[in-house]
Amino acid sequence: MNDFKSGFVGIFGKPNAGKSTLLNALLNEKLAIVSPKAQTTRNKILGILTEKNYQIIFSDTPGILQSNYKLHERMLKEIEQVKQGTDVIVYILDVMDDVMQNIELIKQFSSKIPILVVINKIDDKEENIGIKKQEKIKRIESECEKLQKVTKIIKISALNKLHLNALLESIVMLLPVMPPYYDMDTLTDKPMRFFVSELIREKLFFLLNEELPYHAAVVVRQYEEKNTLTKIVADIVVSRETQKVIIIGKNGSMIKNIGQKSREDIEKFIDRKVFLELHVKVRKDWRNNDLYLKEYGY
Repeated sequence: MNDFKSGFVGIFGKPNAGKSTLLNALLNEKLAIVSPKAQTTRNKILGILTEKNYQIIFSDTPGILQSNYKLHERMLKEIEQVKQGTDVIVYILDVMDDVMQNIELIKQFSSKIPILVVINKIDDKEENIGIKKQEKIKRIESECEKLQKVTKIIKISALNKLHLNALLESIVMLLPVMPPYYDMDTLTDKPMRFFVSELIREKLFFLLNEELPYHAAVVVRQYEEKNTLTKIVADIVVSRETQKVIIIGKNGSMIKNIGQKSREDIEKFIDRKVFLELHVKVRKDWRNNDLYLKEYGY
């Protein structure tokens, strides 16, 4: 293992740039929840990719945002912690997003850490990319070249797993020669309860209206492996009674739908039959309450 490489890689970017999709694609596992809505990720998620000659410890961070609640403050604190403890920065941006906003965010990173700028959502072969996308790519490349801190620019599609090997090769080249930090078969440092709560929370983003999922947290109260199945009891926590009514739905139809879809995904994830029991609790203004935030894992 004399030439074995190992290090920490932070995945940064604006909300909905494709950070979680990229992490899942690189690991070939669904560790981070994804949805079409921005700001789905709240916690830093550690994903570990180990191959014969290297180990990459990825941190999927919440999207860089403005702070409106104590919850957001904690999310921003997690981003800062990852910035300070990373060997390589992967900054991912949506090819059609505002170029200069992203450039300003890239400028905030330390020039001592190598930065790979990843242009995402290149969803076809280069010769088939439309003129608008081609112009945006040239603009991004031109602006990045002005920043001496950008080590390399890589064009990918996280969704279609396009050019991910080129990205991995670039990352490995920048890693220090180090023995592995984790056992070779470790995929993440997060407990199973965390992933169960995230899979349930993901369904809120897909099944509920625009704003409500941002007011909700999911807390797993019981996770018990029995002989033939795993029993899980979880609370969906919201800020207002009116939100509770929506989540329960007419004659319990919405909570039943959330439960069914969550159970199916959890069974796939843990490869076991699951009995899932969901409750909806109201905790007024929980996103600004330090005690609740700590209890819910933020």
